[in-house]
Parts: sequence; structure tokens; C-alpha cells
Amino acid sequence: MRSSPPVGRTPSRGTALHGVATLRLVRPLRYSINVTLDGCCDHRAIPADEELHRNAVENLAQADALLFGRVTYELMEAGWRWPAERPAWTEPFARTIDAAKKYVVSSTLERVDWNAERLPAADLEQAVRQLKQEPGAGLFVGGVMLPLALAELGLIDEYEFVVHPRLAGHGPTLFAGLAQHVDLRLVSRREFRSGAVAMRYVPAAAVEARTP
Repeated sequence: MRSSPPVGRTPSRGTALHGVATLRLVRPLRYSINVTLDGCCDHRAIPADEELHRNAVENLAQADALLFGRVTYELMEAGWRWPAERPAWTEPFARTIDAAKKYVVSSTLERVDWNAERLPAADLEQAVRQLKQEPGAGLFVGGVMLPLALAELGLIDEYEFVVHPRLAGHGPTLFAGLAQHVDLRLVSRREFRSGAVAMRYVPAAAVEARTP
């Protein structure tokens, strides 16, 4: 579940690709998701190891705040709220996400805690645009349904897909029901010992708009 202030990855985190403009945005919104080769994004179908958790920690550590929908918020809180019994190698991720500032987009939750504030779903675009106007390193969004809504609004500035060498044979899949296609430009890739590959993209329209 990240990236440096420039949209292109630094050499230590992956291989930046040539021919893509390096963009520096104010408080960009970044998205990261694990997915199998056949497109399944069900977290129960995704293998996890220490190296992949380190990548997730790097992502979270570069965000001033996290954006979750209700389902992802409740899932993450149940699995990662500190303290809890878990393998020692997951501790850095658990501590990082536990301490992070969170915004929860929900029309059904009356209250949230775990260092979180609620954002009303009815005012999603205005609320997220306001958060992006604030200074800082960036925002991070996780999950499936909330990123779909944010992609529809053109609010995601960077996408990371961590593709795992596994065939799940079932869904759910990402961005099901997206109203219109979103063209992306690959800016970096990183290979893991497990065979998973993290690929980062930015919207092609944003690159073209900033290319002299």
C-alpha cells in the first residue's frame, strides 16, 4: 500500500522509466493495490511476505493521511490496530498504519476512532479536493470501491499495482463499472523476490499537460 514526492520512483525503490516527465504535485493522492495475474483483488487470495510489507510501509510512511471507505477501514482496524498478536515481521506495518491519520468516507458510520475522522460520502469530491489543497507530502487511498469513485472524479494522481504470480480463478476485479477508460503512463517498476512486480502509473493526461 507509496512513493516519493516526485511521481517517478527513486532508484532505491524501483527502476524509473525514461521518457516520462517527472511531476511534483502539491499533496498528490496515491493508490496502491495487490492483484493476481488474472485480476483478482481479494486480499485473501494475495500472498504476503516481509518484503511486500516493507513496500507497504514505505507507501504509508510517505502519506500525511490515509483515505478509506467503510469496508476497508473496518478490515484494517480489525487486522492492524495496535496492540495485537501477530508475526514479528509485520510489526513495522502495524505500527505505521496504527499511527497514521485516517479519513473514512462513509454515509452509514456515525462515528469513527483509530485516529480517524469521517468524511461524508455525499461531499466526496469537495472533501477530497480540499484535502489535496493542504500542503504536505501526499495522501494515500486503499481499497476497491472508494478508489473507483475517486478515479471517476479524476482525483487519483498515481496508481501502484502490485501484480502477484498467482491465478485466483475468481474476482472481485478492479474498477468494475468504471464509466470511461483512464489512460495511464508507466513511470516505474520494481520486482520482488516472490516474483511479484510493483508497477506505478500516472494518468497520461496529467503527463501530457505538464510536458513542454
